[in-house]
Amino acid sequence: MDSRSRRHLRRGDVILIPEIPFRYDSVCAKVSEREREGKHFTLVVVAEGAREQGKDYITAGAAERDREARLGGIGAVVAAEIQKRTGKETRVCVLGHLQRGGAPTSFDRLLCTRFGARAVQLIAEKKYGSMVAYQPPDIVPVSLSAAVGRLRTVPPDGDIVQTARSLGIGFGD
Repeated sequence: MDSRSRRHLRRGDVILIPEIPFRYDSVCAKVSEREREGKHFTLVVVAEGAREQGKDYITAGAAERDREARLGGIGAVVAAEIQKRTGKETRVCVLGHLQRGGAPTSFDRLLCTRFGARAVQLIAEKKYGSMVAYQPPDIVPVSLSAAVGRLRTVPPDGDIVQTARSLGIGFGD
């Protein structure tokens, strides 16, 4: 990859996730820190379930009967508060599924082929009620009840968060 291509690759400077409730003071401090370093922009990535410390989740509407509330709108709330506190212009871009996925790599294409082949095998074996999953190096069946029966979270003290922190990424805490 040449240096020109690398310039267009961006990572979040602040990442707000549900597992680590954030404080606006911390988020704005990161924006100010980057400004002092001569970086006149900060990319803040906000997950739908992110929430301010001590506050409830932002929802897109009231919960329907017998359903959980639909999360949505936190990005706009965070952007408005950052602009209010820092005086810096903010913009919000809500990414759709296609934008979040990016262009498929050769690994992605091969993985999809393996998923499809294994799913067809399960049907031929009359093993219903399962989905396929990648558990390196294999494609394995997983019961639907096991797949959807629990909430998956990011461990706040896990390797991924620790690595991001070592790269200078803030989490607003």
